[in-house]
Order: sequence, then structure tokens, then C-alpha cells
Amino acid sequence: MNRLMLSALLAACTALAVPAHAADVAAGKAKAEDSCVDCHGDDGKGDDESPDIAGMSVEKFTKAMQEFQNGTRTKNAKMIKEAKKLSAADVANLAAYYATLK
Repeated sequence: MNRLMLSALLAACTALAVPAHAADVAAGKAKAEDSCVDCHGDDGKGDDESPDIAGMSVEKFTKAMQEFQNGTRTKNAKMIKEAKKLSAADVANLAAYYATLK
């Protein structure tokens, strides 16, 4: 019985360690061109009103988008609106894309 429980536990840990969606940088770039460049620019550097997101870590970008989506971040109505349009796959793809920019 202990071997069965150990096998089940290892299988569950393995499943949790594998990301649910493999990020696609090209898809992230395409989504950025549709949704992000008006404020953050083609290079992700932003301007006086929009922050620089080029080179942002995947973790930090994802956390920020989740906070806009769940209402934790409330200071930017346009970002809240745009973030709520994004699927989890969109966020993963955008995060992967912006992480590649310098």
C-alpha cells in the first residue's frame, strides 16, 4: 500500500511541476502587437505614462497581469480592462515574449 501511495504522490508532484501551457514567444509578439504596443511601444520600453516591460521576468509579468485581472491592482483602468481580455495562454505568451526583449 505504501508503494502505491508513494507512486501516486510522485505522479501528482510531476504533474504539478509541468506547466499547463508551454509559452509561445511568437504568439506573444503577435498578441503584443494587437494589445500592448499602443502604450508600451514596439520595444516594450513604455513612455512617461506606461512602464518599461521589456526584459521583465516571466514571473513578475505574470503576477502583474493576474493582479490586474483579479482586482488587486486598481490604479490603471485601461490596464485592468486590457488584462481582463487575456487568457492564461495569452499571459504566458506575452510574458515569454517580453522576457526576451532587452
